[in-house]
Amino acid sequence: MGDFIEDAVRPAAVRLFQSRGIIVHEVQQNVSVQRGEEGLEIDLMVVNDSEAVAVECKSNLKIDDVNEHLERLAKLKRLLPRYTNFRVMGAVAAMVIPDNVARYAASKGLFVIGQSGEDLAIRNDEDFTPAVW
Repeated sequence: MGDFIEDAVRPAAVRLFQSRGIIVHEVQQNVSVQRGEEGLEIDLMVVNDSEAVAVECKSNLKIDDVNEHLERLAKLKRLLPRYTNFRVMGAVAAMVIPDNVARYAASKGLFVIGQSGEDLAIRNDEDFTPAVW
């Protein structure tokens, strides 16, 4: 089911993030890295020359999913040093996002992508400022 969500979010990512002022040059799917005993997997990386948004895709988003993504973001630059000088932001995307989970993710500085009618939308307020890692 996660692949289905990724496949739905990937083509919408360009439009969604450009609407928030993040110009998108590439969308990479299933980014994986292993350095020694430590590894990292990112469902989607939305990238330009100076910014990257790491997106975690779920069918039903839970607070534990948000916390796990925050842990991934905390080690992303160390495990993927090509992003050392980038403004790295995070996002969570899901078909089902309970309101309390959406509020929690936004309070942690993550973009929240969910269904809006027949389309996907960033659910954060227009004045939302994402956290930068």
